[in-house]
Amino acid sequence: MIDVLCVFGTRPDAIKMAPVVLELRRHPGRFRVRTLATGQHREQLDQVLATFGIVPDSDLGIMEHGQTLSRITVRSLEGMDAVIQAERPDLLIAQGDTTTTFVAALAAFYHRVPFAHVEAGLRTHNPWDPFPEEMNRRLAGAIALYHFAPTEAARANLLREGIDDERIRVTGNTGIDALLWVAGRDVAIDDAALSALLQSRRRLVTVTAHRRENLGAPLERICSALAALAERYPETDWVYAMHRNPAVRQTVMAALAGRPNVHLIEPPAYAPFVKLLQRSAVILTDSGGIQEEAPSLGVPVVVLRETTERPEGVAAGVAQLAGTDVDAIIEAAVGLLSRPDGGLPGALVNPYGDGRASERIREALSAAPRSA
Repeated sequence: MIDVLCVFGTRPDAIKMAPVVLELRRHPGRFRVRTLATGQHREQLDQVLATFGIVPDSDLGIMEHGQTLSRITVRSLEGMDAVIQAERPDLLIAQGDTTTTFVAALAAFYHRVPFAHVEAGLRTHNPWDPFPEEMNRRLAGAIALYHFAPTEAARANLLREGIDDERIRVTGNTGIDALLWVAGRDVAIDDAALSALLQSRRRLVTVTAHRRENLGAPLERICSALAALAERYPETDWVYAMHRNPAVRQTVMAALAGRPNVHLIEPPAYAPFVKLLQRSAVILTDSGGIQEEAPSLGVPVVVLRETTERPEGVAAGVAQLAGTDVDAIIEAAVGLLSRPDGGLPGALVNPYGDGRASERIREALSAAPRSA
């Protein structure tokens, strides 16, 4: 029996860890699974966990208004320290590049508990972009004993950093497992406005932009591009799912509120959001997770970032890296919206996964030695 502590703190963490938790729990003779939520996000985290029927065994509830990275780090580390001492797990697992994940790796190291990193090996090779995610995942990777890389490119990054190949397993991305699970199910849409948009016959474009490196002038440029696109395509609905960060909302509202075909909505719960992505003709986003998900839904993506740690989508022709330049965003969006084939290559295979990543992770953990 392997005692596993699965850690998550944000909406993306929960989306990508939920399939792992559920897969390990399907094998109770091999794994005893406990879950810990830091609460780095709160409402958005709880919505995702409810979708997958996961109730955290421990919840640190660290979220505060105006929380800083230092405060998140300190409170998470103190809380995890107590839980690890009480639980004494054989293995600790976390995913990706959030501050919760970096702290989980550090806490595991302090307690000499092996750490498994889901979605390992993503790199931009620029420590400041994205900030703080690039350093979070590098530091977590330096501590990890097991590296579950989503792609061969991520594996190659790890090998270049001196990680033993025996400690790396290419699994695909668990976010695709979660996406396909939800996409194949009927979902109740409680929001009347969102339901109307999904049922409309008008073309729909979904937009998300909220990353730290895009706050301020970059987000202003993104919004200027969206305003121009909305004017150019009045018969298209532009749906902006606004992050709860006040700095994001202030910029977005100032630039886009009041336009008849621009819909500024609250961030939907995970399952309705998947349905929104499915319904979209094009997605404009600075989200890493959406870059991975969109190919499985057959929707092209304009990436609103200067760099991406997910180059496979660009290479496969399912994503275009536009940055935050107004003209570049407009050009990329117009190019996709003008194509009769929807902008995607034929015979598309998602480079990020096939929906079986969590199964491969479970197989690897079952077979692996656990000495640190």
